Amino acid sequence: MNTPVIGVLALQGDVREHLIALAAADAVARPVRRPEELAEVDGLVLPGGESTTISKLAHLFGLMEPLRARVRDGMPVYGTCAGMIMLADKILDPRSGQETVGGIDMIVRRNAFGRQNESFEAELDVKGVPGDPVEGVFIRAPWVESVGAGTEVLAEHDGHIVAVRQGNALATSFHPELTGDHRVHALFVDMVRAHRTPE
Repeated sequence: MNTPVIGVLALQGDVREHLIALAAADAVARPVRRPEELAEVDGLVLPGGESTTISKLAHLFGLMEPLRARVRDGMPVYGTCAGMIMLADKILDPRSGQETVGGIDMIVRRNAFGRQNESFEAELDVKGVPGDPVEGVFIRAPWVESVGAGTEVLAEHDGHIVAVRQGNALATSFHPELTGDHRVHALFVDMVRAHRTPE
């Protein structure tokens, strides 16, 4: 059985929930806080949280450059909410000193759907996820302003792009780890599995 080892960047955010969702999708899930832990995983989830804080902590823990290198080398990576911002090649309204890992040719807008008290849920048809619509949980969520030619739009809400994929990189504005529906994580696990055993 091709069981991939997938890390969750454990600096901030819904780390435990992502670990549970990945395990439910037939992956070996591990928290990642140090470069040597990053080196041992086949793929990585960048969870929600506060993107500026995650950026600073990634530098503090010596993870930013190894992360960028692995993403450049094609390691499968999945970012939710703040993780989506971390995977953007460009942020429309960055905070001072805010950096990203990059990897997806897109421009994102931080907190685009409003503040914490404007959080909401919505049913989404996500390309690549079979069955019923996915329940999207949006919490201070970004949206994608625009994508490059190589980036595939997987889902939209109210005319705004909320899920994308470019090669081995996947990103969603919403938090599937909070719903008990593990199909988006299963999509990512399949991406990691395919990367480990190319046809």
